[in-house]
Amino acid sequence: MKPNVINEIVKNDLCIGCGTCAGICPQKILKIQDNKYGEYIPSEIQECNSGCGLCLEVCPFSNRENETEIGTKIYGNIEGVNYLPETGYYLDSYVGYSNEFRQSSASGGMATWLLTKLLKEGIVDYIIGPTSQKNPEKLFSFEILSDENSVKMASGSVYYPVEMSEVIQRIQEVPGRYAITGLPCFIKALRLAAQKNKKLKERIVFTIGLVCGQMKSKNYTKYIAALAGNNDLSKIQNVYYRGKSPEKPASNFYFQSTDEHGSQKKIFWSEGVSEAWLNRWFTPNACNYCDDVFAEVADVTFMDAWLPEYSKDSRGTNLVLVRSPEVLTLIQEGIKKGEINDNKISVEKVIQSQAGVLELKRKHLSYRLYLAKLKGQKVPEKRENASKAIGILKKREINLKIKMQKESKQLFLECYQNHTLDIKTFRDGMHPYINHIRQLRLLGKFVLPIRLIKKISKVEGKKK
Repeated sequence: MKPNVINEIVKNDLCIGCGTCAGICPQKILKIQDNKYGEYIPSEIQECNSGCGLCLEVCPFSNRENETEIGTKIYGNIEGVNYLPETGYYLDSYVGYSNEFRQSSASGGMATWLLTKLLKEGIVDYIIGPTSQKNPEKLFSFEILSDENSVKMASGSVYYPVEMSEVIQRIQEVPGRYAITGLPCFIKALRLAAQKNKKLKERIVFTIGLVCGQMKSKNYTKYIAALAGNNDLSKIQNVYYRGKSPEKPASNFYFQSTDEHGSQKKIFWSEGVSEAWLNRWFTPNACNYCDDVFAEVADVTFMDAWLPEYSKDSRGTNLVLVRSPEVLTLIQEGIKKGEINDNKISVEKVIQSQAGVLELKRKHLSYRLYLAKLKGQKVPEKRENASKAIGILKKREINLKIKMQKESKQLFLECYQNHTLDIKTFRDGMHPYINHIRQLRLLGKFVLPIRLIKKISKVEGKKK
């Protein structure tokens, strides 16, 4: 019998919970459910007797084709296409925003503009994306939307697990043209599934990717909500992750929760959200082994313009990386009609905007692969090679974040009782790691000047 996704991926803690395996399983014996850490994983509702191995073939963390190989098949023969190792294939890149959707969106509103445009022009029949559910135990899920207002209501970044099993099954059952938004690993899974399933290949006509540094579990949202002052987390009906404040830069957005009585709690990125995010609290283990920053197999990728000349604008600005000629035409027409305020920007600036994520998913990945193999852990094959060739301070930081990633999940379970999180005990438990990180960064500020002085002295010595 062929290996399957349960014994190869789930048992090795490499599942990202995308749900593609359950959605495409011909026997429908896989079901996606929460694990104790608030992460989605598949389980068998009955024993698999076919041994087809299809579930493993569509898994984005299996050792099938990588993003470069998939991208070459899809975009490699397009006239005028370019390729860079950082971005994958691309036709053009833009910076700007949607005049209509900028204020109501997490960033510049360009993704919402494109999705509503696809519906309005009759190019697609359905849009698939994360939608609020007003359910404390399942705040968001992938839904199939067929009208512009529903798409508008669903706009905004979602840092919450969602899975695609039900919508993938629905696509196979209901004919039509679909566009779907997703993170890099989700889009990759769809591309792998489309190679195996004719209906998915014909019906998913556009894929819209989002730049991603990491995913988060359901417990991440509970933690941020508790940090914002929510005492009973079972009463939360709605959350918004990227609120904009006119007096603050776009990078200092706020998280807002609304309970069943309409009471709202708010907390800004700089008030503790960044601490949990940047130190990889509540991040699935699979995220440690992702090397795709720019959703390389999506027809178009949207991201925040994290560049000095744009990030201070509280209204938000998008960068757009286009791979599909059809999407490129829509954007060009949108500019001419004044629907969007976009200008061309060099791909080098696009890469610069995501420098931190690239370092995380390329340089840090190589060391994480080295550590995993040193411990005899099963990891997927990646385009980056395992290597320990990284500075000693950076090694310590990566090791600390791996420990925090694991500790945050376990400590949350110990501090969470009756829908209430003991926030003080949790933070007290995590702060020794935070203090160690701060010490490393402080040390780094002294080490760099010393290295520069030594380098200059060496050069000067050679001149003499």
